[in-house]
Amino acid sequence: MTGAANLSKGPRMTKTRVFSGIQPTGNLHLGNYLGAIVNWVAMQDTHECLFCVVDMHAITMRHDPKQLAAQTRELTAALLASGIDPQRAILFHQSAVPMHAQLTWILSCVARVGWLDRMTQYKDKKGKDREGASVGLYTYPILMAADILGYRAQAVPVGEDQKQHLELARDIAIRFNQDFGGGEDFFPLPEPLIQGPATRVMSLRDGTAKMSKSDPSDMSRIAMTDDADAIMRKVKKAKTDADALPSEPAGLAGRPEAKNLVNIYAALAGKTDADVLKEFGGQGFGVFKPALGELAAETLAPVTARFRELKADKGALDRILREGAARADAIAAPILEETKRAVGFLRG
Repeated sequence: MTGAANLSKGPRMTKTRVFSGIQPTGNLHLGNYLGAIVNWVAMQDTHECLFCVVDMHAITMRHDPKQLAAQTRELTAALLASGIDPQRAILFHQSAVPMHAQLTWILSCVARVGWLDRMTQYKDKKGKDREGASVGLYTYPILMAADILGYRAQAVPVGEDQKQHLELARDIAIRFNQDFGGGEDFFPLPEPLIQGPATRVMSLRDGTAKMSKSDPSDMSRIAMTDDADAIMRKVKKAKTDADALPSEPAGLAGRPEAKNLVNIYAALAGKTDADVLKEFGGQGFGVFKPALGELAAETLAPVTARFRELKADKGALDRILREGAARADAIAAPILEETKRAVGFLRG
């Protein structure tokens, strides 16, 4: 891993710097694992990675303060159990690095209200209660921009639902560079990394909705802490149609639930949808679902066992997060100081 020297004013980083974060709200599920974490693990050897438990984002909605610290540790344990290595990546929690809050204010004065008004996720999350939504929920994308730009990250692994926020981060970087960076690339423009076999895992109850921790139905998702029996039960009860599986991927058109289950099987097995359908084409879900349940249980079993072991050692988790925050701050603090000077703040 490179350190604070790898800034624009010093030697250039030899690996592409990546930032990504995940909220500590509820247990990780299969969608998080296949859509994000599998890729994070693979990137540790090819990129300079900062992986963040974004606890500041977590308080934009109503939350239980007593649970937040516990959920931060649990998520950290889950990431470690899934293969994130604090020796090969920087793993930390957002609130421990002062840059995130301070840079958010500066970038809030660069961003424009019209840009935020176009953010569709805010509209979705606030629902009909516009007056009751927090200001933090509205400015959430600016905090996300600070998360990325504050490390001069060059790439961000994001799902399709986060692409708009990344585009806003780029717009903010362009405006800052024009207004305060002398037209130079003070902040590099981060590029999206949308890759992997299952970038968008859908709900087991609705093939048109993304698998989510916030879904009120526990049957809609496979949690990383589910045991083999729970996994099999959820897969067997997953919504499907009455037709047999097709022999080719084109036959999945208009069948979102079938497509989702085939996609999950392919991702877990390291195969393509075509490979899966070559094996199961013409067979019904009475055959396919048990096979998928067994594969999911077998894949997640070692992760779940390791998670339970790590979760029990709060001291070790706190130490890993503390050391990660120190490494993250070593990168972020000099960038924040440059940013403050650029906007005209007196320093020292």
